Amino acid sequence: MKRFAFLLSLALSQAVCQAVPAAAEMLPGYDRFDLSAAHRARPIAASIWYPAANPTYRAPIGDGPIFDPTFAFVGPAVAEGAHPLVLLSHGSGGNADSLGWLTSGLVAQGAIVLAVNHQGSTSGDSSPRRSVDLQARAQDLSAALDLVLADPAFAPFVDPEQIGVVGFSLGGATALGLAGVRFEGAVQDENCTNGPEAADCVFFRLGGVRFADYPGYDADMRDPRITRAAIIDPGFGGSARPDSLPEALAGITLINLGGADRLKAADVAAQGNNLAQSLPDASYVEIAPANHFTFLATCKPGAAEMLAAEREDPICSDPEGADRAEVHGALIEAIAAGLKLPGRGGL
Repeated sequence: MKRFAFLLSLALSQAVCQAVPAAAEMLPGYDRFDLSAAHRARPIAASIWYPAANPTYRAPIGDGPIFDPTFAFVGPAVAEGAHPLVLLSHGSGGNADSLGWLTSGLVAQGAIVLAVNHQGSTSGDSSPRRSVDLQARAQDLSAALDLVLADPAFAPFVDPEQIGVVGFSLGGATALGLAGVRFEGAVQDENCTNGPEAADCVFFRLGGVRFADYPGYDADMRDPRITRAAIIDPGFGGSARPDSLPEALAGITLINLGGADRLKAADVAAQGNNLAQSLPDASYVEIAPANHFTFLATCKPGAAEMLAAEREDPICSDPEGADRAEVHGALIEAIAAGLKLPGRGGL
């Protein structure tokens, strides 16, 4: 395992400015499409972010009462060249558009980014029983990849030898599955009772979920087209099948937000399930100060107070000394390095 750490401070401001496109530079291109797939009863909402060849009109993506939007040009032509393609899997209760800070940042590093809203585990449609189906989540992304590689508007601009996947939290487990890691439901049921991940199972216990009852949790989800992976705070790491780890994709980058947080320690670091030591040639990156929610988009003024008044999760609260925008800059750098993106800077 290769191990290194990113320790955040005000000194990172210069690096952040280099990683995130300035307002005066070309915005990314953005488009939406609906994807029909055999494993879903209704179309999957998908979106694609990419280097734009020219401006069209500027629109806010992911705008809402809590999170700041990201601006993009809607529907421009794709910039010339063969670009790496990155698949993106959001976390439980998340959605693709709210991660515009990440998708636009990866576009600034030279990538095309393809994301979906995973039915049953997205904003306003998050069910314990449906969220446990990791196979369906992985199939969402594989089906989206099929479509883009056959689409004459995008396929000529994709380098098929450079297809990566990025996943956060539940999306981290999804991305690990696409990279060849398999999970075991019976082990996760035990972890939900006695293991360090027990507190993370509250949502699933409220739905009466037994992981062992869901074959999609244990399934083989590997997509051999994926050549690189970056995983942030993955869920369910304690139930990864040990026999699947040596054969998984080599060179995965595992990113731990906050270091001391119980979820990340359990899911990535050596004092937990030790995925970083068990996966072949994996890299381990620690970004601190931060917590799990620091991955989410920056919040609008007053959002934290509104969430507290409504007794919602403190998704706008970061640990003392953390600057969410700086953490995002460090994450973009770490993910781009893990995926070996060309790093073209402004588009």
